[in-house]
Amino acid sequence: MKWWATVRIALRALRKNKMRSGLTVLGVVIGIAAVTAMVSIGQSASSLVQGQLEGLGTNVIFVTPGARHARGVREGNVQTLTPEDSDAIARKCDSVLAVSPIVGTGGQVVYGNVNWSPNEMLGVGPHYLTVRNWRLRHGGFFTERDVLSANKVCVIGHTLVAELFQTLNPVGATVRIKNIPFTVIGVLEAKGANLVGQDQDNIVLMPYTTVRKRLQGSSFNNVHAIMVSARSIDRMKDAENEIFQLLCERHGVVSGEAADFEVHNTTEVADVLGIITGTMTALLASIAGISLLVGGVGIMNIMLVSVTERTREIGIRMAVGACSGDILRQFLIESVILSCVGGVVGLLLGVGASTGITMAINTISRGSDWPIVISLPAGVIAMAFAAGVGVFFGFYPAWRASRLDPIEALRYE
Repeated sequence: MKWWATVRIALRALRKNKMRSGLTVLGVVIGIAAVTAMVSIGQSASSLVQGQLEGLGTNVIFVTPGARHARGVREGNVQTLTPEDSDAIARKCDSVLAVSPIVGTGGQVVYGNVNWSPNEMLGVGPHYLTVRNWRLRHGGFFTERDVLSANKVCVIGHTLVAELFQTLNPVGATVRIKNIPFTVIGVLEAKGANLVGQDQDNIVLMPYTTVRKRLQGSSFNNVHAIMVSARSIDRMKDAENEIFQLLCERHGVVSGEAADFEVHNTTEVADVLGIITGTMTALLASIAGISLLVGGVGIMNIMLVSVTERTREIGIRMAVGACSGDILRQFLIESVILSCVGGVVGLLLGVGASTGITMAINTISRGSDWPIVISLPAGVIAMAFAAGVGVFFGFYPAWRASRLDPIEALRYE
């Protein structure tokens, strides 16, 4: 018997029992939808984490002061980092792209009769935007001359524009920080919330010398941290080693002594978060995959019932010339059709579910910006698995049908 004829007979048999066929594929639909949705949501979370880390900066390395120890007890950080350390890193470390000192402060920003407290008020160097991979929406950034002269200029984030200036263009406006007038020379591109929900646009940037001399009134020449950008992700380790060796020489750290600084990179955080999100995705997909097995068992049960109900039909077909292989193919094709139909419907439902869940998360958590990721590879694998379920769980009923004795089948009532 030709394959197309066998397929037509299988489709005709399935149409006779539409309700039963629909309930049979329900398990496969749920399984495929669950696998597609869970994997897509997991990949969406991974993309969110990756995007947040990229928003932190390009291949960022943090150099922070080391801890002071007395009798084995940590007593706090020692402020040993200086702008000269930052300049030396920029000049002598070949794997480094850009460097910026960091000096933190706090206070309110006042414009007219409106005041606002930013989440971050940082004194930084002229290459800070390169390190952070951040762009300007309006205006410009301060220069080396502004740093050397400790000029009273600042660059503000999108949140401060909305809170202080509403619809006005703030470039050129004068704001007061700790009663000191500052000229707004630029506005940053909006970045949104970070991984912990903190608004990254609620920020004011100033030359670090201005923060030290004019806002803090300090004569000390130290900085709170140094932010470094490596030339590429492949050169992160080289950059770390170069920075460590250079600062050990500059700070007189001899072999065997604890350094008075620490070097960290965001790659380690990204790797850990990647492992966590990957493990969670695999776990969710495995749990969802169990429903596929349940759907396969349902297909096998229904096919066994179908073989029993159609025993006399099988006997008649064998009596008029159908061989065992024809019967095997018919019931196997019926099983695969049920699985594939369930796979297609489940794939569409999974895509819709993952999109809907992601949009709901973004609606409920207004600070978040989860990307909508459709995992087509997961859907294709799930479809292939669904076809495999149809073959695996449909083979025994089909084999049992093909082994029926024609005479006994004709006698069956």
